[in-house]
Amino acid sequence: MDLFLYLIYFILFSVSLNEQSTPPKVFRTSLMGENMAVMCGASGNKFLFSNEDKLVTSWWPNLIKKILYFPSLLNDASTRDLTKPHRALLQFLKQYVEIMDLMAHKHIDMDWAPNKKVKVYLLSKKYTFALSCRLFLKIEDSEWVARISNDFDHIMAGFISLPIDIPGTTFNRAIKAKNILHKELIEIIKKRKKELTEKRDLAAQDLLSHMLLVPDENGKVLNEMEISTYILGVLLASHETTSTAITFVLKYLSEFPDVYDAVLKEQMEIAKSKGPEEFLNWNDIQNMKHSWNVARESMRLSPPGIGGFREALTDFTYEGFTVPKGWKTHWTVHSTHKNPEYFPDPEKFDPSRFEGEGPVPYTFVPFGGGPHMCHGKEYARLELLVFMYNVVSRFKLEKVVPNEKITYNPSPIPANGLPMRLQPHKM
Repeated sequence: MDLFLYLIYFILFSVSLNEQSTPPKVFRTSLMGENMAVMCGASGNKFLFSNEDKLVTSWWPNLIKKILYFPSLLNDASTRDLTKPHRALLQFLKQYVEIMDLMAHKHIDMDWAPNKKVKVYLLSKKYTFALSCRLFLKIEDSEWVARISNDFDHIMAGFISLPIDIPGTTFNRAIKAKNILHKELIEIIKKRKKELTEKRDLAAQDLLSHMLLVPDENGKVLNEMEISTYILGVLLASHETTSTAITFVLKYLSEFPDVYDAVLKEQMEIAKSKGPEEFLNWNDIQNMKHSWNVARESMRLSPPGIGGFREALTDFTYEGFTVPKGWKTHWTVHSTHKNPEYFPDPEKFDPSRFEGEGPVPYTFVPFGGGPHMCHGKEYARLELLVFMYNVVSRFKLEKVVPNEKITYNPSPIPANGLPMRLQPHKM
């Protein structure tokens, strides 16, 4: 079964989980031609996440790998590690805050402030992609960023297409876009490698330079094709899900005035502590506790990702069900995020759920889990909070389409792009 049919399955499965007072803990199905055990609930999430690289390992469907990887890497077992967050991300996070704030401020000045009405989803995608190119590739050429963003759109469409590689199909356009992007990235890698050879900049803070200079945790320096594949995956993951998260945070802020006012109060206290030309810093982010609770509640109700897959490294048994080696497993946010057992009155928007000790462990999982989760989570947290600060401290928000429909691709997307009226604060 391909990802297009999986999307249909996912929607039906999610609805059925939400309607069941006691969903199954594990069941067998067949997806994308693979035997698969679907784990449900907090216990299923805990089992998979805590056994990463022990009983299970990350796994991607062939369709996704065909769209992302160099052909010569498709059957290379080492490419499993190419989808995992690089440890350099965590090292640079504190230094990224000021750059994020500067770019968010410029983006708001250019694309938001001059307009009385904006489409939030489109502009958040533009911002998060430009930011990813700056932080991971050290590229600020807006024309280059705009040009290759179209190729990324083709790739995203390919992920939920029928895998028919003939001219004119969505899948074929995705493959062509992949080839174009790899060619662009290889040229950038070669150029950066030459620059680093001539002037060894050990203090480089962009991900690409770090990957060329510093071996990974296994002591290996990736080759050009591996780095290109990794960067392509990181660019996709870092901007697509975060732009969705930003969109829905602003959606909920516009729908709940009391929530907006509480976030505004917190953000203005931080703004008042800054000098005229002073940017946000790491400590400011740590003080955005209520804003982060609001963002988390938004991601609980409208998670930007739907779940993930693992492959069994050995036979194991879970809840009386034996999963043979080589089988695939699947976890989904929808088995916990709206489960009243974990979140009473689950359809209610209530950021206070995350106060104190917060939700039961392994019930709130928009970033997945396991040893490779934390880097991506922290990056997304910074990006979300910095953008919230720059929007909320400057504008009050009003939805143009009160009951806008939500579509899925498979992430949730407002059907009209979430048009929003901006009301600048009186200074």
